[in-house]
Amino acid sequence: MSSEPRHQSLAETWMKTSTRLFNSALEANRATLAAFGVPTVPTNGATATPDDEDVHALAGIDLDGWDVEVTADHRDALDIGDKVRFTKTISENDVIEFARASGDTNRLHLDKPYAEKTRFKGRIVHGTLAAGLISAALARLPGLVIYLSQDVEFRNPIRIGDRITAEVEIVEDLGDYRYRLSTVVTDDDDTIVDGEAVVLLDKRPDA
Repeated sequence: MSSEPRHQSLAETWMKTSTRLFNSALEANRATLAAFGVPTVPTNGATATPDDEDVHALAGIDLDGWDVEVTADHRDALDIGDKVRFTKTISENDVIEFARASGDTNRLHLDKPYAEKTRFKGRIVHGTLAAGLISAALARLPGLVIYLSQDVEFRNPIRIGDRITAEVEIVEDLGDYRYRLSTVVTDDDDTIVDGEAVVLLDKRPDA
């Protein structure tokens, strides 16, 4: 007979039901882009190109409240330990737009009275929307970022209005501008999403 307690904590239950995403993460990230966009906004001395600014305007993207930290501004300068941090508050509109873009209309995310009757005692944000901030962070790496794979484990839920941070850090140089990175999304001290990604950083085409 198992010695595990009958009633696990919310975090433990969430971890047990975690999902590992690989190629399917690419489609999920596209839905996330549709929800709130991920144009490149370099920081720490780097500046956005006119082309980036045009993309912001065309997409109608509001960057207010977004915080970005980048440790390298050129792909040839990247090394193990370089990282990007992207912080954003998840809004009601983000959740609605993600549901519309992805087709995930699970009532747990959209219907307050329904969600209050679940183990979560209220609405929670789509896990893949939270994980999408990883894509937002990766988009700030120098170069043309091409997602090759993503390994994701969901550990805790987040609520609408939470301000969460995605941090990606290079842990291995695979050669030919391919890198393996740790990918973590946090809400204060709580880990929301944990995993790894592999990306290829191509040279950006001329605008």
